Amino acid sequence: MGILPDPNELRPNFQGARESLIARFTGPLNWLGRYHRHSVEGIEHMPSDGRVLLAVHHSLATYDAVLLAKAIIDKTGRVPSTLGDNRIFQTPGVRRWARRAGVVPASHEHAEELLRRGQLVLVAPGGMREALRPSTERYRVRWDQRKGFVKLAIRTGTPIVLATCPAADDIFSVYETDFTKVAYKQFKMPIPLIRGFGLSLMPRPVRLTHYLSEPLVPPHANDDVMEEAVADFHAKIVARMNRLMDTGT
Repeated sequence: MGILPDPNELRPNFQGARESLIARFTGPLNWLGRYHRHSVEGIEHMPSDGRVLLAVHHSLATYDAVLLAKAIIDKTGRVPSTLGDNRIFQTPGVRRWARRAGVVPASHEHAEELLRRGQLVLVAPGGMREALRPSTERYRVRWDQRKGFVKLAIRTGTPIVLATCPAADDIFSVYETDFTKVAYKQFKMPIPLIRGFGLSLMPRPVRLTHYLSEPLVPPHANDDVMEEAVADFHAKIVARMNRLMDTGT
């Protein structure tokens, strides 16, 4: 069960987010950026203002999304507000850091409030289920049943910018195990069997490049045709994301 945050906590402190992501973590993030020779292609597609849903693919490493957020801040000045798993906010210490970094509990209500305030909202539709997929399924998204963000975009008239970093799936080798499946299915606990550089858990120094799509504008739809509109737009989003994964364009 999720938690109900204080209304004031729902509104991220964007100055605090900027301080957390830049001032407090500049050193580690710059080191990771150099380690992975991180770059972003298509950042010019990011709207300079107004509400935007930034939908990213979820690697097991996860920090590639933070590198993308830092690049967006550096290039555009926009501070993404990230929708995070409720378990983050049930962990003392982590909860406080997450809020200061601009993370809010993932829910349609929170996302809609942020979007209606004209914010840039980062979401990983595949969630941890996508992050835990084995390396035999790398470079693909698990969004087939994840349509909530598409419905949100249609309902609020919010364009979706897709972001993918295919090489993030090469940071670790992820092996499919029954234990991982059971642990996540029964307890929602991510316990993967992984390998990094050599036989260690050190992230491989692969070059990371994020590719951003042009803004994908949702169709206008009322409740009578919403289900059909969601299905059609979702199919377009998934096809575009897979093409971005394959070719970077």
